[in-house]
Amino acid sequence: MDNLTHSMVGAVLGQTGLKRRTGLGMPALIIGANIPDIDATCTFLGTQSLAMRRGLTHGPLAILILPLILTALLLLYDRWQTRRGSRPEGRPAVRPGWLLALAFIGTLSHPAMDWLNSYGIRLLEPFSHQWFYGDVLFIIDILLWAMLIGGFLWSRRAEKRGGASWQQRGIVTITAVCAYIFANGAITGLAEARASRWVESHTHTHPAAVVANPEPFAFWRRDLLWRTQDGQYGHYPFSIFAPDAVPANAPEGKRIGIDNPELWRKAMTDADARAFLFWSRLPLATVAPDGSLTLTDQRFREMGRDRFTVIVPPAAP
Repeated sequence: MDNLTHSMVGAVLGQTGLKRRTGLGMPALIIGANIPDIDATCTFLGTQSLAMRRGLTHGPLAILILPLILTALLLLYDRWQTRRGSRPEGRPAVRPGWLLALAFIGTLSHPAMDWLNSYGIRLLEPFSHQWFYGDVLFIIDILLWAMLIGGFLWSRRAEKRGGASWQQRGIVTITAVCAYIFANGAITGLAEARASRWVESHTHTHPAAVVANPEPFAFWRRDLLWRTQDGQYGHYPFSIFAPDAVPANAPEGKRIGIDNPELWRKAMTDADARAFLFWSRLPLATVAPDGSLTLTDQRFREMGRDRFTVIVPPAAP
């Protein structure tokens, strides 16, 4: 998910009362909720960063180590402010045990949220390179923003007025967010089941893959991307307001399988292509008349020629 979502998840968790457990509790939750994204520093590498993102810093070793580092830095910060005489008078005493616990909670929320979309996350890195996908929410979900930001402000308003209900409001917000995520998961499950049946009836073969791509601004819709064992592919538009609607589109065509040994060897000669194929979930490969190889991913092929498209030039004569 985007970093605003991660930050607001940490902030709303703090508004459930967790931030009162120790001084610097809210920074521990918010920074912890973002800290796995330190791997974003590799994005200057372009396409090759696809093989580096959402991996090592999102896996079990990082989830154990990053909260320890964050806790140590926050303790040092608190002591530095104390020595300088700039420590806020109203800040509660920092309790290292609770500070570490909140850093863990914040950090754990990050891979949990990242798993929800179709981009992918390697939850077991470095022990396994397997990608995991939730297919539940779009990477940027405006309604989720509204729920998190609105719930946070709602809780803060009660806190500033000295009301006793601010923690309950934080809990209500987290509960509503979880219910929204669960509902989206149910929509995805229903959409995938409908798409699977449609593919079977139109291609007379069981689909090899059905991926629910959540759509921005429309949580009730899914763009189902499918593949069959014989290489047919296409998409199936789904809406909970018209679940039985039959899409007009037929299979879009046959992909050139990247498992073809000749194409695979050609792709492996290019560093960008190697990184792309490591990340790609639904790769498409086409060969131009000049012999160049174009790699795209069915999930993001509408996004133009950026890091989601790789062109391997023809071999030199």
